[in-house]
Amino acid sequence: MAGETAIVVENLTKRFGDVEALTGIDFQVESGSVFGLLGPNGAGKTTAIRILTTILPPDGGRAEVLGYDVVSDAPKVRLRIGMAGQFAAVDPLLTGRENLRLVGKVSQMPKDLVMPRADELLERFELTNAADRPARTYSGGMRRRLDIAAALVARPPVLFLDEPTTGLDLHSRNELWAMIKELVAEGTTLLLTTQYLEEADRLAGRVAVIDEGHVIAGGTPSELKTELGRSVIELSMADETDAFRAERVLSNLGRPELDGTIVRLPGSIAGGAMAVMRELDATGLDPETLMVREPSLDDVFLQLTGHKAERTQPEDATAPAGGAR
Repeated sequence: MAGETAIVVENLTKRFGDVEALTGIDFQVESGSVFGLLGPNGAGKTTAIRILTTILPPDGGRAEVLGYDVVSDAPKVRLRIGMAGQFAAVDPLLTGRENLRLVGKVSQMPKDLVMPRADELLERFELTNAADRPARTYSGGMRRRLDIAAALVARPPVLFLDEPTTGLDLHSRNELWAMIKELVAEGTTLLLTTQYLEEADRLAGRVAVIDEGHVIAGGTPSELKTELGRSVIELSMADETDAFRAERVLSNLGRPELDGTIVRLPGSIAGGAMAVMRELDATGLDPETLMVREPSLDDVFLQLTGHKAERTQPEDATAPAGGAR
């Protein structure tokens, strides 16, 4: 029920050799809500998910799902959760229908409920026309939908989605976002990891920003953006050389962020856009465009960490591979 706590994480730590994947993270997730773990690859998001889904044991701290400890009550936790990882885990040789029926049997659902539930999910995720085709013939978006459908076969009250839209085109991402909203409206609690800031902004009621194994900020997306300021000043320069010069000049006003030919500053700086133009005019720099806009979670992340959310290294590269539904 809304208002109750579905997931509790306290001082959770995990180390892989010399690498501290988690350095003592804390957060809580309210029942019937979407909670976003937001951060770059390698930040520790997937490690946290693997601990919460009982795949990995923590080295310290504790975590509970629906009141059950993920270590001492692991079997009870597994009966109450669903999980879809970063990559679709369906059997490519089985049809979509066979994949869902297999999950139902493994989940020990009553036999007379497995087939109707599989058909229901195939229709809900718009896979009925492809239900009897091998999953290897599915597009990336279709495989991702089938993977999430499989995680829902046993009607888990808590669902973990680890980078659910990785590799999907914009249309498929929008479709999946709509499905997530439907699930939460029906009472499912969802913990979502993502490095897509737009995704967290659109879906999550609350987020925890995680970087290098620890939580560096938390709250609603609106609260985090408010902390940055009411607006962002964004300049487009003619080339990267001019952008670099503008960044140096505008450092007198605040902490500018350079992104190719774009320079951004918090709109809360003294004097606002007029002060920016005065500084640039004094040095002969002329921006091609100047706009004042609302801040995004992208801006928040850059201000908090000094770098973008997307990175090139794989998530939790030192963690053992594997997953469970």
